[in-house]
Amino acid sequence: MTDKTSPMPRPDAPRVTSPNVALGMLLLVYIFNFVDRQILAILAGPIQADLGLSDTQMGLLGGIAFALLYSTLAVPLGWIADRTSRSWVITISLGIWSGFTALCGFAQGFWTIFLARLGVGIGEAGGVAPSYALISDYFPSEKRARALSIYSLGIPLGSATGVVAGGYIAASVDWRLAFLTVGLAGVLLVPVFKYFVRDPVKPPVIDEAAPPQPSFMEVLKILSAKRAFWFLALGAASSSMLGYGIAFWLPSLLQRSFGLNLIETSLFFGSILLIGGVAGVMGGGMLGDWLGGKNKAAYGLVPAIAFLLAVPLFAAGIMSGSATLAFILFLIPQGLAYIWLGPVLSAVQHLVTAETRATASALFLLINNLVGIGGGIFFLGALSDALTPVYGEEGLRYSMLISLIFYLFAAGFMALAARYLQKEWVAEG
Repeated sequence: MTDKTSPMPRPDAPRVTSPNVALGMLLLVYIFNFVDRQILAILAGPIQADLGLSDTQMGLLGGIAFALLYSTLAVPLGWIADRTSRSWVITISLGIWSGFTALCGFAQGFWTIFLARLGVGIGEAGGVAPSYALISDYFPSEKRARALSIYSLGIPLGSATGVVAGGYIAASVDWRLAFLTVGLAGVLLVPVFKYFVRDPVKPPVIDEAAPPQPSFMEVLKILSAKRAFWFLALGAASSSMLGYGIAFWLPSLLQRSFGLNLIETSLFFGSILLIGGVAGVMGGGMLGDWLGGKNKAAYGLVPAIAFLLAVPLFAAGIMSGSATLAFILFLIPQGLAYIWLGPVLSAVQHLVTAETRATASALFLLINNLVGIGGGIFFLGALSDALTPVYGEEGLRYSMLISLIFYLFAAGFMALAARYLQKEWVAEG
């Protein structure tokens, strides 16, 4: 009997990709996704010193320059992936964003690096939503939150790698070589990924009268009636306002307010991302599958509780006067901040049918990333500049402290989503 979790072979794809191999390769690509995304944060200091950029300009580079096209193009690319090949869309996207990451190393001013970051966003727009859908194709419902959590390990692993590698390369040579190194490494991964990862073949349609695949507007109409979808998306966007803001600006805070150098900062932040992030992502996935199997509301309640617990711990770490104490205080809330990924991403996949998952994921990411990445990093940077006349170098510290309110918003939206998940859940595996 054929294993339902294994893709069926087809004439033009004689190699059968196992679910675990596909997941491993998708994780590797996602690691590169976040290396290329997060490396800008650790290099902010050297870039600002070399190109003479303000916190507001760095906020634009880390936020809207990346998020504008990353968020908006994810929707049409997700729609294309649903109708063509999800693995090919990911492959081409990997090549594009890696090439533009390398081009960041040739920037001569704000606008040249801004345009290069736009290019990174264009490429990464086609990476995540098709990956969510591809994982959902390979893994059954009862294993999906854990599989998506393993994939989401790319966030802490990639962020930590970008921070540590970028910091060491910049300290040893310069920030330009850091961009060139990680960009070219991603380009080399392109053919390897496509060789190993293929789309599972859908079983042949026997009923010729079966309805055609829904159009984009039909998918949008379906989702518009799903209150759980919108509350999950708004909750994720609120959390990302702070999550991406902290991820981008914490290295600068460590250098300005705690007196760490570039190497010390990269090790401090990289360790927090790695230890706290991995524990949070995997813990969220296991809790989602375990509690969600009993009550679908858990997919929203688990993240809501995690965000509430994270706020006071982050506040204590931000206001700490000791780097050692701050490290201890940041570890736990960093893990809590990642718990939402497995449960929420799995829930979004279950609010639509299998053939529209990439489109639904892209719409979710549009809301999450346009608000979260585009707004959060810029907001913290602009608020830091506004507070600097009053607090001097401590302006960034108070900017981060004020921004903790976004986790409270996230907790509220997730709790609201929990009320509707059971009713709006699509049972199809």
